[in-house]
Amino acid sequence: MVRLMASKVRLYVDQPLGEGQMVPLSREQAHYLFGVMRLQAGAVLSLINGRDGEWDGEVIEAGKRGGVLACRAQTRTLQLPPDLWLLFAPIKKARTDFIVEKATEMGAARIVPVVTDFTNSERVRVDRLQAHAVEAAEQCGGTFVPEVAEPLKLERVLADWPEERHLMFCDEALVGAGQVLGAAGKGPWAILIGPEGGFSDAERVKLRGLPFAHAVSLGPRILRTDTAAVAAMTIWQQALGDW
Repeated sequence: MVRLMASKVRLYVDQPLGEGQMVPLSREQAHYLFGVMRLQAGAVLSLINGRDGEWDGEVIEAGKRGGVLACRAQTRTLQLPPDLWLLFAPIKKARTDFIVEKATEMGAARIVPVVTDFTNSERVRVDRLQAHAVEAAEQCGGTFVPEVAEPLKLERVLADWPEERHLMFCDEALVGAGQVLGAAGKGPWAILIGPEGGFSDAERVKLRGLPFAHAVSLGPRILRTDTAAVAAMTIWQQALGDW
């Protein structure tokens, strides 16, 4: 099949994607495609759903309150990220949004807000953060959208931790992140970023006593939580990921 000329628009949908599959649009999606992006019947855009890869979708019906797309051809198969979770203590709204967006772009498979002893933030709206993950996948060319989990207390997360999964936690008192990761090796991993006040003494003692946990440093300067998340994922991707 000859591929139709596609626009640069990418859209996440909840429906299955496959050749000939019809995809109905919500009112919000129709407004974005036809009101904001000015697409018309016959236009082609890229569709993802986090499961079936990327597909060309042709606009069959375009209306103010809805519309219909038709899947024409798969353009990319599903590209799964490394088996890496990002756990972080939520901070102010805009900076928490930033963490979720960058974690999605950088290849996190799962994102988990955790409540630590020094966490100081407003209520976390998981639905809004999940929407940011979707938008980030649309914009960065990804075909996978990580789950944003409900916030959990750190002590509960550690109590239920799968022991085969390594945990990298960032401690400003240490050095040598690359050496620590290289010694631990590949496999399922998670990164834990603490709150702006750092981990409490009790949390630090607890983490250091866990056989699956590995303390690392992100350099000689104390980083903000959102900066630390990006720095930690960069270090991990370079040492053990798919970069």
